[in-house]
Amino acid sequence: MARNFKELSEREILALAVSLEEEDGRIYADFADGLREDYPATAKLFEDMREEESGHRAALIQTYRERFGEHIPLIRRQDVKGFVQRRPFWLTRPLKIAEVRKQAEIMELETRRFYQKAITQVSDAGIRKLLGDLEEVERKHQVAAEALEAEITPDVEKSEEEAQRRLFVLQIVQPGLAGLMDGSVSTLAPVFAAAFATKSSHDAFLVGLAASIGAGISMAFAEALSDDGSLTGRGRPVLRGAVTGFMTAAGGIGHTLPFLISNFHVAFIAAVIVVACELGTIAWIRKKYMDTPLLSAAFQVVVGGVLVFIAGIWIGSA
Repeated sequence: MARNFKELSEREILALAVSLEEEDGRIYADFADGLREDYPATAKLFEDMREEESGHRAALIQTYRERFGEHIPLIRRQDVKGFVQRRPFWLTRPLKIAEVRKQAEIMELETRRFYQKAITQVSDAGIRKLLGDLEEVERKHQVAAEALEAEITPDVEKSEEEAQRRLFVLQIVQPGLAGLMDGSVSTLAPVFAAAFATKSSHDAFLVGLAASIGAGISMAFAEALSDDGSLTGRGRPVLRGAVTGFMTAAGGIGHTLPFLISNFHVAFIAAVIVVACELGTIAWIRKKYMDTPLLSAAFQVVVGGVLVFIAGIWIGSA
């Protein structure tokens, strides 16, 4: 079971730092290998960053041995709560430069936050100095990673507004989008199954309302308990949980409200129109904030929504 970061001892914090530096160095090596042919200058930057991470790891190991001996316990990022789970896209070829830039920024931000938080839990002066020095190096790495966008697209300048936008996406848009997608799609089946089984707008409304509220509560707790945000920068768990839960409930209630209309056929047509609007909104949000091509986003969302919609009608008509 994953442990809370605040429960780690100085020995375990150093061991975790060794593991993080080794993992980051290997990922940077994969970035360099995947970009070398098309982006040699950027590949060289990642190779330099890999060598620095290797130096950090060596310094951490030396300090660990001086304080705690030869054996370094295996503690990985997945063993501690608060880390973002990384999708290993660095193994795919060809690498997309935009994805590499975003991942590098997130990696450096996360590692920097780790060192900042680790310093507050360490009392040994030598270890605190080492962690502070590494935090400063990670800050420089973060600046270098942010500068990649300017190198790739010189006409776009990095600004404080862009940084705030990314924070907004990380803390609000991503959990909100996850909730909206879950609420809009997962509640389709019970709402329309109830509608076709009973041919009653009132019954369909009650089922939809219950499913939406239940899904909202479930998603709120799931998101709030998944990550405390201390290392990832994803914000406070309560806020993320509230956003996810609210958007989940809103996504389900949206196509439930038309069943307040007493005429079943009119209510059904109105609900279908609302569903189409919901799926279109999700596709637009994914395009605007998640850099997903509109046609691709629309296809993915529509296919999932239509399948659940058909399943609900089929079950309700059985």
